Amino acid sequence: MTAARRSLQQRRKAVERFLVDVVYDRRRDRLARSTGVVLGGLSRLFATIVRAREYAYRIRLLRNRPLGCLVVVVGNLTVGGTGKTPVVEKFARSLRDQGRNVAILSRGYKSRRDPLAVRGWRALTHRTAPPPKVVSDGRQVFLGPEEAGDEPYMLARNLPGVHVLVDKDRVKAGEYAIRHFGVDTLLLDDGLQYMALKGSLNLILVDRTNPFGNRRVLPRGVLREPVDHLRRASYVFLTKSDGSPSDDLRREIHRHHPGVEIVECAHQPTHLQSLDGRETHPLALLAGARVAAFSGIAVPESFENFLRDHGASLPLTRRFLDHHWFTAAELETLDRQARDAGADFLVTTEKDAVRLSADAGFQLPVYYLRLEIDILSGAQDFEEAVERVCFPGGVRPAAVTEEMPAVARRSEGLPSES
Repeated sequence: MTAARRSLQQRRKAVERFLVDVVYDRRRDRLARSTGVVLGGLSRLFATIVRAREYAYRIRLLRNRPLGCLVVVVGNLTVGGTGKTPVVEKFARSLRDQGRNVAILSRGYKSRRDPLAVRGWRALTHRTAPPPKVVSDGRQVFLGPEEAGDEPYMLARNLPGVHVLVDKDRVKAGEYAIRHFGVDTLLLDDGLQYMALKGSLNLILVDRTNPFGNRRVLPRGVLREPVDHLRRASYVFLTKSDGSPSDDLRREIHRHHPGVEIVECAHQPTHLQSLDGRETHPLALLAGARVAAFSGIAVPESFENFLRDHGASLPLTRRFLDHHWFTAAELETLDRQARDAGADFLVTTEKDAVRLSADAGFQLPVYYLRLEIDILSGAQDFEEAVERVCFPGGVRPAAVTEEMPAVARRSEGLPSES
């Protein structure tokens, strides 16, 4: 990479970091305030467009496609930070263990795309779009994090027996999963804003520690949709709860969606794992340790607070943009800074760890924090929550039994319609 190109990338990243700080209200200087005014005007325009689009789908002016199987949409009103991936993983594992044939459909944010020339040639020659990327067929993981995206790869690695597909066109991906793998359950990862595929259930996740940011939509705030779109939820999952009362937030949710059932859950760290997966350490390792924490996630404060809550001091914290791909130079600098700060080891998130090589060249040990989901209220445990959400009363939804394509019906042991 030339010096000029490297300088250009550094300036671009600096601008991105500045805009993120403005959106999250982390900066309040004059430049941030004036930028916020401009973004506020764009935000009002975006909110109008979002409302119009949602209304068009609601009155069937725009049509969504049913695929004839159970479609569980897991998403949020905000940009990142709700702890969505562990919830998707837990849902998929529970449905798999109950005998469902599950496929997770993801858009593969920041995954490697075909070169522009290839896409242009395909458009000019009217060739059909390529099939979705199969990250995992349930038995084997075929793609790495660069090709699949960090979250789909992590899900594929952690979920044997679950299919994981990546494509921006989730209708196409769903049809492919039904046709080739005979799936009867589709989980749309981060799919709330993807309205072209008709969902059976919408599960909206709300981060209890920062539910709606500054309550403005993009680009001035973190909301993808206005708060009153909570009415789209079949269930609301309050994530990152600490078990203390959440009456005010619950009242606000019910003001926008009276009677919606709320399930409250916590993201509980379980252990520390080495990058190569060979070492597992209890969380007690954090007690009294000097830890260098680094992450490229939307809300790094939660991750850093986890470490402090378990007794670690953080002489060094480094925050990168969400889904950041670390360069060798950045990792070398990070390792040197951690040693200079007197850190005993480095800790990152699991999502970041999949973007790191096990032989990245760190002199200090590097671990990632493994999280699991615990239900605090709304169900006895996660399995009961899944049963209540997907199969209320123990009855499978009509879409699963009556509208299921023949290949999926066979996988259920049901008679074919032919």
